[in-house]
Amino acid sequence: MKLKVAMTIAGSDSGGGAGIEADLKTFAALGVHGTVSITSITAQNTYEVRSILDLPPSLIRDQIEAVAEDMGIDAAKTGMLHTREIIRAVSEEIERWGFPLVVDPVMIAKSGARLLEEDAVEELKKRLIPLSTVITPNLMEAEVLSGIKIRGIEEMKLAARRISELGAKAVVVKGGHLKERAADLLYFEGRFRLFESERIAAKTTHGTGCSFSAALAACLAKGLGIEESVRVSKEFITDAIRFGVEVGKGTMPVNPMARLYRDADRFRVMENLAEAIKLLEGCKEVSELIPEVQSNLVMATVNPTGFWDVVGIDGRLVRLRDGVKASSCPSFGASRHVASAVLVANKHDPEVRAAMNLKYSKRLIELMKGEGMSVSGYDRSKEPKEVKEVEGRSIPWGTEEAIRAAGRVPDAIYHTGDWGKEPMVMLFGRDAVDVAKKVIGLARKLKGLELG
Repeated sequence: MKLKVAMTIAGSDSGGGAGIEADLKTFAALGVHGTVSITSITAQNTYEVRSILDLPPSLIRDQIEAVAEDMGIDAAKTGMLHTREIIRAVSEEIERWGFPLVVDPVMIAKSGARLLEEDAVEELKKRLIPLSTVITPNLMEAEVLSGIKIRGIEEMKLAARRISELGAKAVVVKGGHLKERAADLLYFEGRFRLFESERIAAKTTHGTGCSFSAALAACLAKGLGIEESVRVSKEFITDAIRFGVEVGKGTMPVNPMARLYRDADRFRVMENLAEAIKLLEGCKEVSELIPEVQSNLVMATVNPTGFWDVVGIDGRLVRLRDGVKASSCPSFGASRHVASAVLVANKHDPEVRAAMNLKYSKRLIELMKGEGMSVSGYDRSKEPKEVKEVEGRSIPWGTEEAIRAAGRVPDAIYHTGDWGKEPMVMLFGRDAVDVAKKVIGLARKLKGLELG
């Protein structure tokens, strides 16, 4: 299957957070071959644009032509087009080659620097927008292009209609600056569709518009329809913001590679748990540490957001006469109780990503302390009524209590039970194999103590 080719016609960001640098990462993450026509070179970082050098329009034309003649361009996007002359040259090449186009009408950098000269706005309206398949203005850009002051969704609709009259096939007014919600509005074929997502309180938003428009171009290059392209791009940029790159002193960059990194991490987590299960199943002494409710061994991804980022054993790790056995294969979301303890611990210490619940005994607690492990506990009889009445809140509450008492995430947290609740020990570690090795070591030493 021929790899699709996408092009970014935009400026270069020396800080790597926006412009062609962000676009190429986005193209790679979405499985298309990225090509470029660099329009301007900027000296910038996360808080300022220091200088701009525009490339000659003839060189911008040559870059587009060179790629189009050789590889073909399945779709392209524009970003920073600083001057009227650049817009004119780009428009003529797009008209010549006729590929689908996403226009990101970049006007002002997040630092406040002007990336589109004032006298170039009319050129953008007259020459480039009529060639666009989709145009993606943010609220400020939509106000400039439509002449409408935007305060909410209704004004976004009016602005989208007005911009479509300039010739754009579809308009996406990005509502990232709306106070109440993160909502993007698509106007296409006379209909509106709102794409909403949670508002993420993050400082990693540099390059948001570039990556979103590049994602749209990648989707169009692969043959997706406009509505589906917007949906995929919205999900893509939400993850890129949530798992952004925390570098620099100003507005930090989004991470277009976040999904690739997380998918790779999920595979590694699954492999780690599978290895840990083999270790536990190969040690018959472990069976003595399995409680009546059985055990689960879980491991979270880096920066987990919920249960679906924690892999566990569906059906748990069960005690047999001569050892333990996983009742099924590892899967994400298979645990709630042990996973909830890991999620709490991970918020306090990101290095802690795994845990296993064990049968409580005073001898086990004494052995842990004797081995130099840090141990903390909590009293379930002191659990607030409002916590006890809600299923699934007890373990997070108790874990928080024990961490607070210890001043950090300890190696193990225990409680001595309550009415209808079995006493339990939660053993933590950096990964599932780390926890399994700790459990095996403890099990064998306890057995040695019994024999002694």
